Amino acid sequence: MITQEQLFAILEGTQRTLLIAGVAIVFGILLGVIIALMKISRSKVLNGLSWFYVWVFRGTPMLMQLFVFYYAMPLFTADVLGVTLRIPALTAAFIAFSLNSAAYLSEIFRGAIQSIDKGQMEAAKALGMSYYQAMFRIIIPQSYRRLIPPLGNELITLVKDTSLVASISLFDLLRTVQVMNNSSGEWIYFLYAGALYLLFTSIIQVAFDKLEKKYSVYE
Repeated sequence: MITQEQLFAILEGTQRTLLIAGVAIVFGILLGVIIALMKISRSKVLNGLSWFYVWVFRGTPMLMQLFVFYYAMPLFTADVLGVTLRIPALTAAFIAFSLNSAAYLSEIFRGAIQSIDKGQMEAAKALGMSYYQAMFRIIIPQSYRRLIPPLGNELITLVKDTSLVASISLFDLLRTVQVMNNSSGEWIYFLYAGALYLLFTSIIQVAFDKLEKKYSVYE
């Protein structure tokens, strides 16, 4: 049986798991929209910068990105600046997951935006709108329906991938039950963690399925 102390520890680890995923999806969306707009812009400089960003963060492991911000950053700043800049573990997790999520979400946003008929942009410009006015008032609102399924998948992936923060000594849900298992030799703790992961991913799945059905009536 689980003790009260263990229950509180699991709840604290669960809270940290959801916090990292929540922060990552919020900042990932904000940065992802900017990167997507950069990538479809006519500026070669912005296009190149966005391509490089996506190439780096999609092409390297999430675990390595965590290591860079938590372990490598202090060494880099010490060598280059002569000052050791150490980022707290939770902050490093926020940064790494947000930047990684932004790379994937930017491609999702770009695909959704470019799937809208080009005539919509031409009609908006004919009405006197600027490029960005047309994008935020006409094009992006029409892409909501197409963004819902992949956005839900990205959030589910984030919730599961937060288990990687154990590598930088953060006690998330999985790391917490792993320590309990190591100290007691009981396997049952992993079932508690698995049940919680399934609960949260199922809630996300159901919520996004309902959103998809709600907005599908406008197509």
